[in-house]
Amino acid sequence: MTLTKEKTIADLVRADFPILHQEVRGKPLVYLDNAATSQKPKAVLDALQHYYEFDNANVHRGVHTLSVRATEAYESARDKVAAFVNAASRNEIVFTRNASEAINLVAYSWGMNTLTAGDEIILSVMEHHSNLVPWQLVAQRTGAVLKFVELTETEEFDFEQFKTLISDKTKLVAVVHVSNTLGCINPVEEITEIAHQYGAKVLIDACQSVPHMPINVRSINCDWLVASGHKMCAPTGIGFLYGKLDLLRSMPPFLGGGEMIDNVFLDHSTYADLPHKFEAGTPSIGEAIALGAAVDYLTQIGMDKIAAYEHELCAYLFEKLATIPQLRIYGPQPNPDGSGRAALASFTAGEVHANDLSALLDEAGIAIRTGHHCTQPLHQILGVSSTARVSLYFYNTRTEIDAFVVALKEAIDFFSQFLG
Repeated sequence: MTLTKEKTIADLVRADFPILHQEVRGKPLVYLDNAATSQKPKAVLDALQHYYEFDNANVHRGVHTLSVRATEAYESARDKVAAFVNAASRNEIVFTRNASEAINLVAYSWGMNTLTAGDEIILSVMEHHSNLVPWQLVAQRTGAVLKFVELTETEEFDFEQFKTLISDKTKLVAVVHVSNTLGCINPVEEITEIAHQYGAKVLIDACQSVPHMPINVRSINCDWLVASGHKMCAPTGIGFLYGKLDLLRSMPPFLGGGEMIDNVFLDHSTYADLPHKFEAGTPSIGEAIALGAAVDYLTQIGMDKIAAYEHELCAYLFEKLATIPQLRIYGPQPNPDGSGRAALASFTAGEVHANDLSALLDEAGIAIRTGHHCTQPLHQILGVSSTARVSLYFYNTRTEIDAFVVALKEAIDFFSQFLG
């Protein structure tokens, strides 16, 4: 893919996304809800259809042609994901239904069997519910204690406070890489380095980073990392857990059933080696194959190029939002070049309710997200029940940002007349 000063990544890829070329309520669709889910390029849709049209069969142990082809495609997808995050071994990648299941796998397999009363788990107040509720359940059952890193004045991860929270009692640090509400990028390499000095394990929720920037699990040196396919151009129903090989081998199975076994007897069973020990039952075969196609697609563009283009979009978005005095944007400001935070903005507009803004924007064909974004505790700390969120991806354009800002101003003006 060759970029020029005249052409952006979005100019070159938008034709690949059929869903973007439609009208909503008589207006061209402007899809700005990418932190919730991404759209799918035709290459991914074709991979999913091809599996069901030509190769549909259950994977592993089948010797007929369709099963062999399905197995090869499924396991090839694992290789692609491993390379995408620079895992040391393909066996460090476990396919799950989504990132939530991946976190629960670690919570139940490792947490329930390792932690005891008085052990401490450090989270942050910005965590998605999926990286909060499982650890609440673990703490309730084991007697472990939850501790929380709070926000700085710029509404970022308070790294200095984190250093005061961690101790020899800390057994796990589980933190989000990029906040889906604040947009801040947390210093996961530094967090991991300090945690390991105290003998603690580290889990990284990378749902909002893997789709948007190069990720190297060996550089981060985390013990586990989770991501969700549907946020990175793949279908729903597929995600993955990365885990260090020796650590995964030491963990008991999370679910029992077919595929995760070695031998089964009436009174006991032995288990398969990694990664199949954690993949009980028939997996989401087509979805995994399509995830592999999504990884191919993103790799062909280049994650460094995607990150750089999203920095440009972020800078432009915040420049335009700064022209609306009623807005309160949460999280840090981007650097002048748009780096330093994710290309998303959660905001409120005075007394105008976020849902009302979203409804009027939808009338203009513009899709954004409103609510608590599965970060209710964070919203309570921020003192708001809900925010509106605009979130960008590499197929978005400055023209779409312009259309969003014009419609947002009009919506604020419309509701403000009724609010005095």
